[in-house]
Amino acid sequence: MSDALSGPICESCWGAIRFITPPVCHGCGDPLPSWRALSCEAARCARCRRTSRAIARGRAIGEYDGALRQIIHAFKYDGRRSLAGRLGRLMRESSGNLLDGVDWVVPVPLHPKRERARGFNQAAELAKTLDLPVCSPLVRIRQTMSQVDLPAARRHANVRGAFRLARPHPWLAPFTSGRSNLSNAIVVLVDDVSTTGATLEACARVLKDAGVREVRALTGARVVRREPTTRQRSA
Repeated sequence: MSDALSGPICESCWGAIRFITPPVCHGCGDPLPSWRALSCEAARCARCRRTSRAIARGRAIGEYDGALRQIIHAFKYDGRRSLAGRLGRLMRESSGNLLDGVDWVVPVPLHPKRERARGFNQAAELAKTLDLPVCSPLVRIRQTMSQVDLPAARRHANVRGAFRLARPHPWLAPFTSGRSNLSNAIVVLVDDVSTTGATLEACARVLKDAGVREVRALTGARVVRREPTTRQRSA
């Protein structure tokens, strides 16, 4: 893996990504063990079957570890914005039919202070690569701690009330285009990483309250929670 000053990511690092491959949960996109590999499209993991989620379907390139984690860190924290193009291509290739019928791609917003400090919103950079209409109807109104730094139990509370619809001021028009067209739309939320999915869920609930018909999610990586195999369950 090259550092921020020594050139592009090498092919061996791109080749070391651990892709999430079928069978996957039709809801969150986590891998399913073979005993859950049903022939129907509605195969869902235990967590998605027992919880009510605002996001209908989710997909990611791969697991948030190893080479993919390093690439995303280089993109996000080292200012390597040129990595968005290849990450976006891998997101499209990993999406299956998730992008079919989508009306809008919506990047997860950063708080303005964090975006100024970083110089860009990594989710917005990825959203631009998907060859679909992009709109930014959401704003983050409260600066939150990084979800990665928090235990799972605190992540939903951390982002509760952190997002709302952007107010339709004229000077915001270039950044909130499509806001009035959310009613009955199919939207895909885009972010670099999903840990527990709390941030995506918080954004999705605001969009659903605004009249969006269906919210999907596409991320560069996700923290995977695996279901036990038959042997592990019987041990």
